[in-house]
Amino acid sequence: MTPPQPGTVILSPHFDDAVLSLAGLIPQLPGPVTVVTVYGGEPGPHNPVSWWDSVCGFSTAREAHRARRTEDERACALLGVRGVALGHPDGPYGERTELTDIDSCLAELSPETTLLIPVATNQKDHQKVRDRALAVTEKLGRPLPLVYADLPYTGHLDEWGSPETDDALGRSHLYGLAYQDLTSRHELRLAHHLTLTDDQWALKREAVQCYGSQLAPLAADHGMVLARTGPLRAERVWSMEPMAGSV
Repeated sequence: MTPPQPGTVILSPHFDDAVLSLAGLIPQLPGPVTVVTVYGGEPGPHNPVSWWDSVCGFSTAREAHRARRTEDERACALLGVRGVALGHPDGPYGERTELTDIDSCLAELSPETTLLIPVATNQKDHQKVRDRALAVTEKLGRPLPLVYADLPYTGHLDEWGSPETDDALGRSHLYGLAYQDLTSRHELRLAHHLTLTDDQWALKREAVQCYGSQLAPLAADHGMVLARTGPLRAERVWSMEPMAGSV
């Protein structure tokens, strides 16, 4: 992969996750910024179209993949970031259960490169990415990555974007289990918090709209996902340190 060094690398489970979660904060991160989509591989010709891709309007798995690659290229160009797709097909099409492409991706990074991974709220694919990245980071002796709240999932918390966000995540059985899992093993400290201004929101909305093939199903699952006061209105990133007293 060899992204520009050192800069920032964001592991995005799917083509839209980094933009949904971080489009406002991306200009504030050390540049250049590279978005690495883990489930970015092409499905095999034998794969029938998944339920999700079907409700997005696609007839075949490969048609959906081509459209998503094109959407992602537009969004990355708009935000001025480099987009890289790893070879793992999306969850419904995946035939390799181990996300081994993450290993070689992280092995190429400078220790000074800022790495961001998802907290993995209510998403099994996101959790697989998070856990693989943490395991590889430990194996390589890299500094622990930053962790971002994946949206729109975390953004449904009633306290989302308020000073009470972390306390609420620590209590919530609906939206806080991934956060609680991490805090059981690591010290998490707020590194970045952004409640988007109108100008930042306008840019983020434009970038999110690049992923037009998924917006109708996302709205069906997540309500007013593009509302100005909806779950994308605030973004959050934590730093991680080993738990006090751990070896």
